[in-house]
Amino acid sequence: MTVHFEVIDHVARVTIDRPQVLNAVDDKTHRTLCEIWECIEADRDVRVVVVTGAGEKSFCVGADMSADAIDKTGLEYWADLDPNGFGGLSLRTTLDVPVIARVNGYAFGGGMEMVLGCDIVVAAEHAQFGLTEPRVGRIALDGGVTQLVRRLPYNQAMGLLLTGRRARAAELERMGLVNEVAPSSELDAAVDRWVADILACSPSSLRAVKQMVQRTAHLTSQEARAVRLPALMEALDSEDSKEGVLAFQEKRKPIWKGQ
Repeated sequence: MTVHFEVIDHVARVTIDRPQVLNAVDDKTHRTLCEIWECIEADRDVRVVVVTGAGEKSFCVGADMSADAIDKTGLEYWADLDPNGFGGLSLRTTLDVPVIARVNGYAFGGGMEMVLGCDIVVAAEHAQFGLTEPRVGRIALDGGVTQLVRRLPYNQAMGLLLTGRRARAAELERMGLVNEVAPSSELDAAVDRWVADILACSPSSLRAVKQMVQRTAHLTSQEARAVRLPALMEALDSEDSKEGVLAFQEKRKPIWKGQ
């Protein structure tokens, strides 16, 4: 098994398990990841996702350079790109639950693109990030180039894109791409705090938030407010919307139903 997947107490945990190749993704792993994202999308019990890599050395270093696919030319690789991006995640717009990247080590190339496909990034102090494709004659086509320059100030983004250099977690935290940096021994505790904060929120509201963010980026704020998105309409007329107000009035924690 190249990817471990489990759902416990509304939390889906997805772990790329190929530490012998620094959790690089081959075709089989990519297909498995795509199946997992589709499974999560269909499971209303899932309220948050944590994606990571096995071991303490690497989150994911991108495509498996030893795999047969590397024999493709750049144009052939481009023609075969998954519409949902690297690992089926980096450009995915249909995953309506929060996704946390637990970056436990190297996040290079497609691995960095997967991080860009997440909503919250928690990284170990020793973690390193980079869109290193130009150093092997390739280009970060799965959202790396376009996403990074939209997330960071232009000069900061281009400083990474035009050098292919590696940046440590603390540097990317200063740039605003990493939410929190923690010692390796405290990484899981840090991730769990973010998970707990997410689970404290209405899952219906969070689905609506993600749809609004992902599907209205091309609109003005006024135009976006008027879009009748499915998750938004559902959240506004949900049991959760009533429960949240009632719990506030009764000075207790809400009991979310996700509907």
